[in-house]
Amino acid sequence: MFYPTVYLPAIIEAIEQSINAHADEITLLDQTLGDGDHVSNLQRGIAALKAHSSEYPPLDWSGAWQKIGMTLMTQVGGASGSLLGTLFIALAKAGRGQELDLAQFARIFEQAVIAVKQRGKSDVGEKTMLDVLVPISDYLKEAAAQSKDFTQLWPELVAVAEQGVESTRTMRATKGRASYLGERSLGHIDAGAKTTQLIINAIVRILSTTDD
Repeated sequence: MFYPTVYLPAIIEAIEQSINAHADEITLLDQTLGDGDHVSNLQRGIAALKAHSSEYPPLDWSGAWQKIGMTLMTQVGGASGSLLGTLFIALAKAGRGQELDLAQFARIFEQAVIAVKQRGKSDVGEKTMLDVLVPISDYLKEAAAQSKDFTQLWPELVAVAEQGVESTRTMRATKGRASYLGERSLGHIDAGAKTTQLIINAIVRILSTTDD
């Protein structure tokens, strides 16, 4: 089973609440390694998504992902806007006309993550959001191969995202402004990885309650 787009407004609301609750923590991380504007850029994008909340439920997932991707691409500044926008636009393209189940979603999510890699000219292990997205993609493929149901995934997805964030603490940044810090980037988690984790956790929080 796949979840209807009617849950998107609640998911966007949950994401906003989570990002706002951790705004100070993330800003400090970003001031340490980046420009310090990651949260404000993301909050602007989320506000734009909320403004269109009523437009998502009538759409199929491909249409909703396309709309989300274009909004993020135009409203979120910095690298995050480009990368998050690319993720959702690639989801839309890969998912167009597909009957979604876990196996299909794992396949199209993998394609979307590949698109993010290409856009950012980066990969796992370079202290970016990919250090969360790639392990999530790998886990989804593994779960699909084991014929798991979506309802079995939620605790594991939260754990995988947390492990991905923590893995960035011991990485030396090689992308963006953080790369200029060299060894000084060690010991800090990446702000983009952290917000990616928070987004995943918010999605899980909403969708897992629909299974009760």
